This record gives sequence, structure tokens and C-alpha cells, in this order.
Amino acid sequence: MLDRLEARSIECHSIMIVRRGQVVAEGWWAPYSTGRPHLLYSVTKSFTSIAAGLAIADGLLSLDDRVVDVLPEHVPDDISEQGRRLTLHHLLSMTAGHRTDSLADAWALEPGDLVKGFLRVPFPEREGTRHAYDNATTFLVARMVERVTGRPLPQLLDERLFRPMGIGHAEWDRVASGEVFGFHGLHLTTEAVAAFGELLRHGGRWGDRQLVPRDWVELATRRHIGTLPDEDGSEKADFLQGYGYQFWMSRHGYHADGAYGQKCLVVPAHDLVIAVTSATTEVQAMHDAIWECLLPGLDRPDDARDDEILADRLRRLSLPPVPGTADPGRSAKATLDASAEDSALPGGTTVVIDPVAGGWAVRFGSFLTVEVGHGEWREGSPLGRPVVATGGWQGDTFVADLYVITSPHRVRLVVDARAGTATATWNIPPLSNLDLMVHLRSPLTTRPDVA
Repeated sequence: MLDRLEARSIECHSIMIVRRGQVVAEGWWAPYSTGRPHLLYSVTKSFTSIAAGLAIADGLLSLDDRVVDVLPEHVPDDISEQGRRLTLHHLLSMTAGHRTDSLADAWALEPGDLVKGFLRVPFPEREGTRHAYDNATTFLVARMVERVTGRPLPQLLDERLFRPMGIGHAEWDRVASGEVFGFHGLHLTTEAVAAFGELLRHGGRWGDRQLVPRDWVELATRRHIGTLPDEDGSEKADFLQGYGYQFWMSRHGYHADGAYGQKCLVVPAHDLVIAVTSATTEVQAMHDAIWECLLPGLDRPDDARDDEILADRLRRLSLPPVPGTADPGRSAKATLDASAEDSALPGGTTVVIDPVAGGWAVRFGSFLTVEVGHGEWREGSPLGRPVVATGGWQGDTFVADLYVITSPHRVRLVVDARAGTATATWNIPPLSNLDLMVHLRSPLTTRPDVA
């Protein structure tokens, strides 16, 4: 499986495979590491679904409850009859009646009230008849849960899920109002994601405690509506098996899925849970590698030599440091050109590179200084969130990778010392905001700029 992922240039950051309750393989690609939370993007949705199940189990919410009744102050004056009919079931199954993601339109209509904006976006399809991956629906679920429980979503999940499971490091990104997104923004360690999968595999039971009602786990992780191919025509077999309540059905089992390859796969038939963090757009290729390489080997006899080879490989997993020389004593100054696609910093920013012991200090204007290691990763937290960086001189060009290490993202800095110009571009663009400064602050607070 590792060979296949590597051959397809799928950049993994971590993987944990749990079989029959035991961790059978785990690895982190340096500079990513075991205790570090990682942005899960839309895997967050599945946790919001569990929160809804807890509210339902407490008798505070039902699948037939209407948005307009639970959140009446967010109802627009011109709401349609269909908008009035929408229930928690429609939100959880993403069958409100939109054909595409309504998030950008909803926020454009009501920049300060996404619930109201969502209810104002036209519904071309009748509710309950068509699935469309619609981020705003999960935002509404989160707000409904918070309204009926009287607690913020993070507090509810801390009390009822994370603390009982021994998970003490959940971090949440937020919108400008301070509310959590609900549809993305949760950061957890890979171990915590795998533990969540085990909780689901056991029907909501953790040790001797039933943390989530079994009925809800079974309901949330079964098919409620068929799913359609992407508009770009790409064939993604593991996203065409149907949708549950914020869970995707797979060719084997079901999964929670986040952008750029954040995964929690649960395969009850094989007593199997797989947690992955990564930075890839080849998400179906990741599923293919798991099903075609991993599943056939599950019940082969143990081989001590194979185990040793695998363990050694897992210990040595690493992303490549930037090649180049240290060129001690060499400094450079440049002006940032932001015309490149996915630029991470504003144009005109001054970039200054000064050598320090074993690496460099790179200053961006007067607002950010990042330490960069040579042949190693160097870590700092200049604005609150950690950034890990490595770099080197390649002739007259200085190149550095700046990892926003609690996320799938990094910035490639290229400085042409002769020309006095620089670029800083994302490996894959963050879905919430392209400004590097935003991603280095803690907690990250932003309004998604979703195209």
C-alpha cells in the first residue's frame, strides 16, 4: 500500500491502521509527528453528526424538527415555503434542495448570518430528493444543536465524547462571530481520529461506556440518499455509494472525509479502522490503494521478517527536505511578487534572509519572522501556531518550505537573489483563506472564501 501511494505521488502525513482493536501499523511522515493535531477539514462534519445524535438521545431535538422553529430569529422575511419545511433530516443528509454547495452564495447574501443566507438561496429541487454536498447544511446543524443544548459544540463534544475517550487536544477554527464552523475546522491527532473510528465500529461504545447511542451510530452510517458524480465528470467510486448523516458510504464500510485526503475509514466486515492525514487531491487513488493492496493481505499468516521491514520503513517515513547548500554568511533581500497563482502573502512584501546558526531567519516585512533549518526542520510559533521550515541555496536562488504543521498546507518560498524578487505559494490552497498570516494565528478565525 505504501508503495502504491508513493508511486501515485500521494503525499501522506500520517496513517494508523487498527484491526480488531489493535494498532497494527502506524507512521508519520516527518516533520509531521504523533502528538501533533492536524486539520481534518470535513471529517469535522461527522463529529457534528454525533453531536446531533447526542441531542436527539437527550430528547432535545428530533429529525423532524424544522430549522425555522429551532432558529426563528434567523428566518428571512422572504423565506420560501420549502425553506420553511426544511428539517434536521434534510440538513444531515444534505438533501435541502440545492444542486451545488450553497456556502458562497449564502455568505454573499448574508455576510453576518449564514443561517439566514442559506434559507435565502433558491432551492431548485424538492427537499429530500437529491443529494448535493452542501457545507452550509452542517453549519445549521451545529447551530441547532447549540440552541437546544445551550452549549457550544466544542464544549458538548468535550464533555460527552472527547474527555471520556481520553482526547484532550481538540482544537477548533472559528468564524468571525466566534462560533465553530461545524462543517470543518476541527484539529485532532491521528490517534484521536482512529479512536473515533473504533468508537463507531463498536456502535458508540468506548470501553464499558455507551457514549453514543448505538441506534444513532447505525442510523448515521447507513445510506439515506444516492450520490451523484462530480460536475467535472471524475469517477470516484467511493463517493458514489450513497450518503448517510454526514458520513459517506464506501465500497467497503463507510468513511468520514476531509479535503486533501483527511480520512477515517471504518470497515465493520473486516474489524478495520484506518485513519489518514495527507495533502493530496487524488482521494480516490488513496481508497484504491487501501482496497486493492491492504484488504487482500489482512488474513495472511504473520511473517516476522516482513513485520521488521515494515516497522523499519514506518520509522523512517519522511517528506523530503529542501535540497541545497548552507552558503554560510550569505544574506539576501527581495520584494515579493504576488501575481503567482495561490500566493500566500501580499505583493510588495519585503523578504530578508539572514544566516543564523544551522540555518536562516527569514523576515517578511515587519510582521513575521520564520526560522528555517538547513538539512533539518526548524520549528517556531511566531504568531501562535507552529510553523516548521527547511531550506537551502540552489545557486543564486534560496528555496524554503514553510509547513503550517497543524494542517495539510505549506508555503514554498523562492527568492531570486540576483533579481531581488521572491514568490511564496501554497502547495495546495487552503479552503478558508490564502493569507499565510491568518493560518499562523491561534485560534484561526476566518470566513471561508469558497469559490
